[in-house]
Amino acid sequence: MRLGASVWWLAPGIVALGLFAWALTFIDSDAAGRAYAAYGGVYIAATLVWLWAVEGTRPDRWDITGAIVCLIGAGIILFAPHRATG
Repeated sequence: MRLGASVWWLAPGIVALGLFAWALTFIDSDAAGRAYAAYGGVYIAATLVWLWAVEGTRPDRWDITGAIVCLIGAGIILFAPHRATG
């Protein structure tokens, strides 16, 4: 809105967050926290895509490097062998 865009630009974000929260209800409760933590890395990368596609600001090498580090972290959280709890 700060850039003069319509308030309707909020709708896709609200829908996406709602769908994500709904999808988390299908995950075993022990793993939901991990899925949500990994979502943070994906969110950071998606935000940089938004920055470029919608706001017209191309991410620099440090933005991209940071997003890659976050995605690697998200991959470790999701795919590393974890001990079963309980």
